[in-house]
Amino acid sequence: MPVNLETLRVARARLVAADPGLVRLRVAAWAVLGVGVSAIVLSVLHRPLPVILVAGIAAMQSAFTVNDHTRRAQGVTLVLAAGAGALSLTIAAFGSLAPPLAYILFILLIFVAVYLQRFAPRGIALGSLAFFMFFFAMFLRVEPAQLPVFLEALAVGVAAHALVRFVVVPRRPAAELLRVRRAFRARLGAVLRAAAAHLAGRDSDRRHAALRRADARLHESVLMIEDAIGDVLEPPAAELLRRRAIEVELAAQWLSLTARRARAADLPEDVRDQLVVSLLRLDSLIENDPRELPVISETDEFSRMLVAGSQLGEPAPGDELRRAIAELALADVNAQRIAENDYSAEAEPPESPPKPARAFAFDNHARAAVQATIAGGLAVLGGSLVSHQRWYWAVLTVFVVFLNTASAGAAVVKGVRRVAGTLIGILGGMLLALLAAGHTVAIVVLLMLCLFGIVYTVRISQLVGAFFITCLLGLLYSLLGTFSIEVLWLRVEETFIGAAAGLLAAVAVLPVRTRTVLRTDLRQLVEALSALVTGAEDLLAGWENVNVIELSREVDRAIEKVHTTLEPLTHPINVISHRYYTAYVLTALNGIAFRARNLAARAEPGLLVGDDRLTALVDRVTGNIDVIADAIEHGTTRKRLDRDPDAPTVRESDDAEIRAVLTSLDRLDEWIIALGRSLGAQIAEDTGPRREPEPPPAVTMISMAGRPAPPTDAQRQLSERRHRDAGFRGG
Repeated sequence: MPVNLETLRVARARLVAADPGLVRLRVAAWAVLGVGVSAIVLSVLHRPLPVILVAGIAAMQSAFTVNDHTRRAQGVTLVLAAGAGALSLTIAAFGSLAPPLAYILFILLIFVAVYLQRFAPRGIALGSLAFFMFFFAMFLRVEPAQLPVFLEALAVGVAAHALVRFVVVPRRPAAELLRVRRAFRARLGAVLRAAAAHLAGRDSDRRHAALRRADARLHESVLMIEDAIGDVLEPPAAELLRRRAIEVELAAQWLSLTARRARAADLPEDVRDQLVVSLLRLDSLIENDPRELPVISETDEFSRMLVAGSQLGEPAPGDELRRAIAELALADVNAQRIAENDYSAEAEPPESPPKPARAFAFDNHARAAVQATIAGGLAVLGGSLVSHQRWYWAVLTVFVVFLNTASAGAAVVKGVRRVAGTLIGILGGMLLALLAAGHTVAIVVLLMLCLFGIVYTVRISQLVGAFFITCLLGLLYSLLGTFSIEVLWLRVEETFIGAAAGLLAAVAVLPVRTRTVLRTDLRQLVEALSALVTGAEDLLAGWENVNVIELSREVDRAIEKVHTTLEPLTHPINVISHRYYTAYVLTALNGIAFRARNLAARAEPGLLVGDDRLTALVDRVTGNIDVIADAIEHGTTRKRLDRDPDAPTVRESDDAEIRAVLTSLDRLDEWIIALGRSLGAQIAEDTGPRREPEPPPAVTMISMAGRPAPPTDAQRQLSERRHRDAGFRGG
């Protein structure tokens, strides 16, 4: 049957969207190849299977946890991690001579491994490899007399991974960045072609839909860049490039918006044709290979675009689109310069990297380490009651639960996912082990596939990762000749005990409540909102040239943190269901993000100089933000939200830009009021028609149970955000 090229193209696009820069694919390949190389080397040396297993774990953990930016730093981390693993393996072997000592040492190791997270990324690598070497020493019952051969296996595993990482499949940050830039510029060119077709064509509905699709795909590409550049550039340069990529996206979307307006306007045919030619010419310049850039800034067309977009004479038809073309061209040049490490045009060059974390401080990392230590002790007690031989599975679950968790709720959700994945994995493990029983080659192939699945999925889904881990264990037990359903079921029991111990420690020992983290995140959100609104006022009133685009992104980041924090409240395991209430809060937050982006995209310097409506609107919005801040701080507030539906916002004499800005600011206020009501604030005068969905009854931050579902209009407003027809202006 012939291969459907369109199906392959869609599959490839989805792969790239799911794995920006193919980072997870590369890491999974490192793990599989590293394990394969170490297994071949030790097989040639006639080492037994348990020794090969230790080498494989060392190679896998090295691939998964060594995430330094430079090759030199990666090499140093590998050496240090190998030393930490060797020390841990040695301590475990001697500790096995006195089982109570092994328990104590394992619990202390949990504290060290979790605490080392504060020194990311190197601390995570050292702590993880040390923990897993101790764990597998317990699993394989390593004795002091066996230490030389197991230490040899550890060295072979780390060396095999180093060979794969630095020689066989080397990481090429420049090539990865170039691949991402090519994809981004291809989609940027698609926006320009769609805008030109929409402006010139007669089938406006079809071409309008094509332009919207091009905008949406460009946004997907920007998200891909934001996710990928952190792995290919150092933090200061990565942040600057991310900011410039966002500016290009907003400039492109502003161009799309002005192209739609120009299509609706009664432009002379010669002007329309000239604008279409300008769009296509910019497309041809953007389609140059990124390695040759910034070519566009060295062309005569670029200079003519800037001149055409900055005409100061009498207004002429098409001026708005000419300005949009010039802004996009300039934004593209600025982004390409940053990608080529050229900061000459930057008013603020990349800042120096942050100072390293303090060695000793009682923060969330220290709190998590204490919780993990106590949970580890409980897991040892409970796991030993179930099985004197395999109690360490419970301790492993504790370690996984407390990795990268910020609150008790997050730890609970992680533990539940671990148990659920293990339960589902039993079926897969049994099936694979029974089907491949006696076929060593088949078992090895399936082991490699499970290993790939673990590394490729565990960062994005604990449940799927736990499933692959359990399948892998079933195959390992089959390869070792000790497979039985009872062993796999014992694995589930120990996992459940570890998850329960982690839950108990997270809730009862120095707990960080989800609502505590939520309050902190909401404080950051209202600070970002206040900065955006006041910055927009400064820009619109002509007082100061503020970068409102970056301020709107700060709002986006703050809202994304709230989304993550609210996840435990929306999870099905939450018996005191907040899902309906939280869904409304999230809808309000999405509305705020959408309107904030619209405001930033449409704000122009001096657009509302001397306009009293701007001052009145900003005062009202900032006042409502202050009410929300008070509600967050105290759990409730006696202050009232100010909503005046009769206040004039736009006039018939206003032009399109003024109408867009005032409407965006007014709608932003409506969503802020909706968020304020969900936090317990009341409206001073609740009269007049509502332009946004009615919020649920007022509640406090402490009592959030039993809320009604958001109205259907809220879902409509949430889908409106996805259209994202905002563009780039000002700042």
